[in-house]
Amino acid sequence: MNQLIKKLRRYEITMRKVANSHLQGDHQSIFKGAGLEFDDLRPYQYGDDIRTIEWKVSAKGHGTFVKTFKEDKDQAVYFLLDISGSQDIGSKERKKIDLGREIAGVLTLAGIHEGSQVGLISYSDEKEKIILPGKGSRQAVKIIKGIFNHKNRSLGTDLYGMFTFCLNLIKKRSVIIVISDFIDENYEKPLKALANKHDLVVLQMTDPIESALPSLGIIPVFDKEGGKTTWVNTAFGGFSRKISTSFSSDRVKLKDFCKKNQINYLQIDTQQDIVLPLMELFKLRNKTMKRG
Repeated sequence: MNQLIKKLRRYEITMRKVANSHLQGDHQSIFKGAGLEFDDLRPYQYGDDIRTIEWKVSAKGHGTFVKTFKEDKDQAVYFLLDISGSQDIGSKERKKIDLGREIAGVLTLAGIHEGSQVGLISYSDEKEKIILPGKGSRQAVKIIKGIFNHKNRSLGTDLYGMFTFCLNLIKKRSVIIVISDFIDENYEKPLKALANKHDLVVLQMTDPIESALPSLGIIPVFDKEGGKTTWVNTAFGGFSRKISTSFSSDRVKLKDFCKKNQINYLQIDTQQDIVLPLMELFKLRNKTMKRG
């Protein structure tokens, strides 16, 4: 565990150095500016989030006004980690579940370093591990152990259930960072509700094999979530091409959904170093905060 924390800490320090050299102003953080309390009103400016418009005041006919906020020092950051069976795809060196755990671990250290309250919700098709938000180094170790040492009770997937559970559990506006491959259906309604209530970040884990499945003839495909093996002819009827198209289409659909609902979205591949993609997230959120 000590070696693991040292590795994650090196990532976190590198990420912070890159952030300090590339970002300007006071918002060099993925977390700041999300746990907010009402502060004042000001006239609407182009680019403002329409969700901040104060309609009752604006309706009086003296112009359109938006609410401004100040940072809530006790804001919470939740990592919502999908640990279902579909996450166990990738090379021996790194699978999607490994990538997701790394990211959750690094960002946990970053959040604790900035003084945020950090919590963890791991989910399959049932709640697996819940660690309520807290501060300090002991909380960091507790969460990292929860991320890397937990043994699944189930390998099923239920994103609808995961997001609904979070809606019921987390009452105060928080930063919620969802780490999943999003291989599921009919989860959009509670995800949108989460975005309306909280500051939501979607990190989609992917692996090259999902979009470049080789034509290997008839092969056994084991469904880890269902525990069944099916024989599939990968050379028949453009099977590989259909699989690739399906994955690509689903990713575009999720990205468009996030854009429409003002959710920060980032796709991260198992072959990527995590520092640069996460820096893109820093930049994205930094721009959003400056607009506000």
